[in-house]
Amino acid sequence: MSLRLALRPLAVCSALFVFGHVAAAQTKVAVINLQKAVLESAEIKAASAAMEARYKPRVTQIESLDKEIATIAQNLQTNAGKLTPQAEGDLNAQGTKKQRDVQRLRDDLQADVDRDRNEILQRASVKMGDVVKKLAEEKGLDVVVDIPYTVYAKPALDITSDAIAAYDKAYPSSAPATKK
Repeated sequence: MSLRLALRPLAVCSALFVFGHVAAAQTKVAVINLQKAVLESAEIKAASAAMEARYKPRVTQIESLDKEIATIAQNLQTNAGKLTPQAEGDLNAQGTKKQRDVQRLRDDLQADVDRDRNEILQRASVKMGDVVKKLAEEKGLDVVVDIPYTVYAKPALDITSDAIAAYDKAYPSSAPATKK
């Protein structure tokens, strides 16, 4: 019995020693909303404003053609029965041509915007990945998980705002970002 009593403190100390190492070896985890981090960076906001300015003339041209089409349609409706068949046919042909032109312009504009946006987002995502890796190393994190792949995470684990700040510091925007 006395041997059992003597071994009990030794067993408790051994258990504390083993569990102490296990507790110290726990993985440090953080979560990030990577999409939000990229889209809220100053560089993306500036690029968005620059794209908007670059494509504004084309948007204005499309709006102008839309107004011309509406005027032709209104003219056809207002003067129905008053126009000669030749004049009505000419107006219909003009309307059809303008509709085809405006659709082509819309398609071209959408393709250009999509291409530019995807290039900008791809470059920014690569840069953000590098920033997150550096941030994780600085904070001693073992794993950083993107929020969409997480069922639950405590808000204290979220490093999204830290990543945005680190990104803006590492890659300052060349143009001032506009707030919407």
